[in-house]
Amino acid sequence: MSTVERVLCAWLPDWPIVADGSNPDGARATAVVAGGKVVACSAAARALGVRRGMRLRQAAGRAPELELLERDVAGETRCFEPVLQYLEQHAAPRWEVIRPGLLVLPARGPARYFGGEQALADRITEAISAVGFTARVGVADTVFAAALAARQGRLVPAGRTARFLAPYPVGVLGRPELAVLLSRMGLSTLGAFAALPGDKVTARFGADGAAAQRTARGLEARGLSTRTPGQDLTVAHAFEPAVTLLEPVAFAAKELARRLHERLAAAGAVCARIEVALELGGAGPHNGGRRLARLWRHEGKLSELAVAERVRWQLTAWQETGALADDGGAAAGIVRLALRPEALSAATGRQELLFGGRSATAEMAAAAARLQAMLGHHAVTRAETGGGRGPAERAVRVAFGDVPPENGLPDGPWPGRLPAPYPAWVPAQPEPARLLDARGESVAVSARLVLSAPPARLIVKGCRPVAVQGWAGPWPALEQWWHADRARRLVRMQIVTEEGPAWLLVLEQSQWWAEAHYG
Repeated sequence: MSTVERVLCAWLPDWPIVADGSNPDGARATAVVAGGKVVACSAAARALGVRRGMRLRQAAGRAPELELLERDVAGETRCFEPVLQYLEQHAAPRWEVIRPGLLVLPARGPARYFGGEQALADRITEAISAVGFTARVGVADTVFAAALAARQGRLVPAGRTARFLAPYPVGVLGRPELAVLLSRMGLSTLGAFAALPGDKVTARFGADGAAAQRTARGLEARGLSTRTPGQDLTVAHAFEPAVTLLEPVAFAAKELARRLHERLAAAGAVCARIEVALELGGAGPHNGGRRLARLWRHEGKLSELAVAERVRWQLTAWQETGALADDGGAAAGIVRLALRPEALSAATGRQELLFGGRSATAEMAAAAARLQAMLGHHAVTRAETGGGRGPAERAVRVAFGDVPPENGLPDGPWPGRLPAPYPAWVPAQPEPARLLDARGESVAVSARLVLSAPPARLIVKGCRPVAVQGWAGPWPALEQWWHADRARRLVRMQIVTEEGPAWLLVLEQSQWWAEAHYG
């Protein structure tokens, strides 16, 4: 009998769009955005060429009628909680949430109960359909492979996960720098990366590279559990008296997340998942000692701030679904909140407090953590240098404690990059602009980079029209021409007005944009 652990993944496509509820049938072109990029889009938007990961300007160029929605992860969690509760009652318990709309389950036990993996997958698909949503289910030997299999609705046979993963590009590993380096070495697929000698990969790329290769080989990235008999790293906070408001519980969750990370660091361990558990009290006969619990995937990558944020999402979801109410419908008192790490493995990353003391970096992190606890996780950001040709693409804002997004190598090469001197002001999003000739018609640029007429007036949204005194350009930029969905063709010009200020304009899809301003 095979001893390979089997994992089932259920994926609800376009969940941020579905949870918003404003476009239930996907007939309108809508996109959910976060951090200046598209994180989800409707079927109508995809038909117009919009794709997840696109920048807003590129998406707007492909679909001018595109409706933009700000992402609300807390709202997505609240909408997802009834789905989880129904699955626990009618399919299987012990689900682990990777993010709202994507969850995994150890498949071996439930598959035996329902008569096989296919029967289990059908049962879960039917259960999700019963609450009004569509899902795809995949099964494989690892969480990573099961998530990819779910997008195809595929059940990968036991022992064949490495073969299933082999054709995928190395970019799916979620390690941008490693993916770029492997591609330059000619190792563009997971199969090619998996075939390298393990000791050579460890020597060249370190522990993180070795974990990535384990993933590519169809193995879990983390090793065996490091939990010793009797070891318990659970952190908890008791409320005396019991509380019914979520604010003090969320505040306690922030402190618990900090204590949990300290315990894990002291034990030299990371965890694959975290259980968020509440103990409730109430006036009804069946409320005393009632417990609510939910598992969130962690994989050692979530900061203490991100853990606390997920606890807040879960608390709000339980409140919205009535799980915190007693028999009479009143709010049951919360008497205890606990965070319990599961699936421990050895930590191989950096440990800042290894030699004791508290560095200036640690002090800054503590101050940022306090601000994020009060204002929200994304209220405190840091600037990261990104890759790109335009000025807006070379500065990326990242929430403190999060890893930088996949935005290319800062040092290039970037043919066509804007040279010095650089603009003094760059708006968060380019402003619509009109560049007109003497007849009042829009200035166009031919395929041979010839202007249709000399520019005469410039109109930037929010500013009054000004006369053009001089210009430089146009300069072409053709980006990702090898990718049909991401290809961009644009030109840039520098415009000097009679009033003095100079502008950097970009023309894309017959629309002029004011990308930056020279002071």
